[in-house]
Amino acid sequence: MIHRPDAGIARISPKRASELLFDDIVHLPQMQEEHDVFSAVLRAFLGDENVLESHQLLLESLQDDRETREEVIRMIIDYEELPKSYIQLLSDLPDEKLARTLITGYLEDDDHILLDPIPNFIFTRDLAVVVNDHVVITKASKMARFRENFLTRFICWSHPIFKGLREAGKMINLNHVDEFPPSKKGESVSMEGGDMMIINQDYLLIGCSERTTSHAIQLLKDALFEKNVIRHVVQINIPQDRSYMHIDTIFTQISKRHITAYKPIVMDGLASNVQVYSKNGGYREYGSVQEFFHNEIDQDMEFIPSGNGQSPYQEREQWTDGCNLVAIKPGVALTYDRNPETEKAFQANGYQILHAHDFLKAVKAGKLDPATLEQTIITLPSNELSRARGGSHCMTCPLERAPID
Repeated sequence: MIHRPDAGIARISPKRASELLFDDIVHLPQMQEEHDVFSAVLRAFLGDENVLESHQLLLESLQDDRETREEVIRMIIDYEELPKSYIQLLSDLPDEKLARTLITGYLEDDDHILLDPIPNFIFTRDLAVVVNDHVVITKASKMARFRENFLTRFICWSHPIFKGLREAGKMINLNHVDEFPPSKKGESVSMEGGDMMIINQDYLLIGCSERTTSHAIQLLKDALFEKNVIRHVVQINIPQDRSYMHIDTIFTQISKRHITAYKPIVMDGLASNVQVYSKNGGYREYGSVQEFFHNEIDQDMEFIPSGNGQSPYQEREQWTDGCNLVAIKPGVALTYDRNPETEKAFQANGYQILHAHDFLKAVKAGKLDPATLEQTIITLPSNELSRARGGSHCMTCPLERAPID
């Protein structure tokens, strides 16, 4: 699941950028062009039918569940503290316009701004995570993302593709306060998908970060163990800093033996540690993410450092998502085209660098079959996308995964 940058992003002013979790204002047309290239690469590998647009899923959910449609409108009006008269206004909108308005906050025909934009909706990774045969609906830590959570819950509840999971009781909703209440000490429940990584069918990694609380991790761990969903839940404690807002900003796995990583935290263990909880009651601790992988996953796992492991390049290129890649298959991953020192590290480890424009041109000409591509880093145009502080991993929400050998 992906989301193309929408018109709401063009309404972010410099004064409100920080409140809406953007570090800069962006040029929407170019941002959309860059995202379209990203989408085209995904479709070349997966096929059109397997790349789903969240706007379309929301539209189909509104069309499929008329009763819940009205409830959604009432709940959003109530949450946003808007006049009750807006209920009828939104109810009378055609489904397509309603879906667009709920995302952008903008009623085009009346040139009327009803709601704040939700610009971070492009980062679909944070909205939900499929863990084996269950889906975990996450809960954002920042108010600017609450409507994203709300719309995701509606899609998961109402869209036909989730019907089987819903009817089988295989949805875990972290927004249910009865099941996931704040701690007695007042610690909140928040968890975002960028802090959740499926390493294999036995291990779920969850970052304890600026956006995900330890209390939420413990509650989800208990729920997953009770439902026999996973054998090990791994809490990765990292500095609570915007530079490292999720664990996928400091490492992502790109092949069966390679992880790209921010060396000071992941390999050296700076201000971090790892706690492993097992369903059978076992518990282990490690001083770094690298130590955890070598002891529990694969002793031969190799780590490719952003910025080639040298300052100031590793800091610069971690900031511009040099550690945030999405592997479309083992050994083939997508990343931004603005991290030259990280590219050198990839090449030193046997990867070729192929720009997305060249990839798409070769595929269109019949000179390249994506299925045959191996050991390749595909770089994406990123002048505007990178300003939003999220990479290719952030912009994908995997709903179904290929079996892991």
